[in-house]
Amino acid sequence: MPESFSDPLRAVPESEPQPDLERGDSLSVDTARDSIDYHDSSPLLERTSTSTTTQTVITSSGLSRTETNKLPPLKQLGVLDRYLALWIFLSMVVGISTGYFFPDIGSKLEKGGLAGVSIPIATGLLIMMYPIMCKVQFESLHRLLVVKTLWVQVAISLFINWIVAPMVMVGLAWLFLPDRPELREGLIMVGIARCIAMVMIWIELSEGDSDYGAILTAVNSLLQMVLFAPTAMFYINVIGNSPDHLQISYSVVAKSVAIFLGIPLLIAVITRVILRGHVISTKAYDTKFISFLEPFSLLGLLFTILILFASQGREVITQLTSVLRVVAPMFAYFVILFFGTLWLCHRLGYTYKICSAQAFTAASNNFELAIAVVVSFYGISSTQALAATVGPLLEVPVLLSFVYIIQYYREKITWGTKGSSEIL
Repeated sequence: MPESFSDPLRAVPESEPQPDLERGDSLSVDTARDSIDYHDSSPLLERTSTSTTTQTVITSSGLSRTETNKLPPLKQLGVLDRYLALWIFLSMVVGISTGYFFPDIGSKLEKGGLAGVSIPIATGLLIMMYPIMCKVQFESLHRLLVVKTLWVQVAISLFINWIVAPMVMVGLAWLFLPDRPELREGLIMVGIARCIAMVMIWIELSEGDSDYGAILTAVNSLLQMVLFAPTAMFYINVIGNSPDHLQISYSVVAKSVAIFLGIPLLIAVITRVILRGHVISTKAYDTKFISFLEPFSLLGLLFTILILFASQGREVITQLTSVLRVVAPMFAYFVILFFGTLWLCHRLGYTYKICSAQAFTAASNNFELAIAVVVSFYGISSTQALAATVGPLLEVPVLLSFVYIIQYYREKITWGTKGSSEIL
């Protein structure tokens, strides 16, 4: 019997006749491995049922075998994530309607609060950020210290995320909106905020390297605490050549980041250290606890958007053209960053899994943080805030379409072998 069928993945028992290779009855061990998740907590192999379906097939030789069919990426998403763009759109409609029929609500929402943000908005922003930070795998950072080959990949990602991506957004903002500095500010803020949440969903749906993606999100989470404020000042005040009255203050932005990213980050780290592997099992934390928290992040986002648009009501209706003008540069940004990064990593000889993780990390943005900072500095009824909210409305359907595209070309392109997941 061939050696390759001597492991637990063997599809045909030793006592049964072997499949006829010429008739295509053999099973692919590699394919079987791809459809199974390995868990360190058990010596046995466990198959997850969240994204696959199985069926028994009788081959021409009379043997039975089990085939695993993966669900389409859209169906692998939960209901909340699957229709995120719809929920955001509905929140906008409800908010605009509220602001239109109750025009004095905007002035009430502008009053005092936390870091210049009203209490309702501040509450929504903090609730929105906490579940996101609880998902970040900070414990994966130690791999950077022991796996030197990983440093090059992370360096490439950081260069694209913190140098190339903001400059691309600045260029597109000036190209499409040369006469609208306020809209440019909102777009640039989105381009600076690097993604630490939804990106893991896109990587998993595209079957990219989730371990590597976890490292990138952890690194970006920490870097945003330090780099967001100076980067925003550089790209908006210097490169963006903003008018004096629109130039941002380092202290204000740093304070906003410290509150709306730092507080959830600190609480999330404490939560992760205390709960994960101690109060509850690692598996329970990663599945049940995170699943329990995830809806609150969406509710916080939707509540924030609803209040934001309620405060603008009539202005949004009169500035509908402005909202539509933001869509073009935002869409171009996603396309350039995703396919540009994918091409670069492919040329450098990286595996499909690494290329996918790099591309989705580059094209994704932390629009929650961008909205928080924009609202804190420019105000809830500002045009900058209006521009920033277009980000989540457009990002979900666009990046989901990228998942389908990259999976379609996965088998049609010869990928490299550098940076395979074995190093992790």
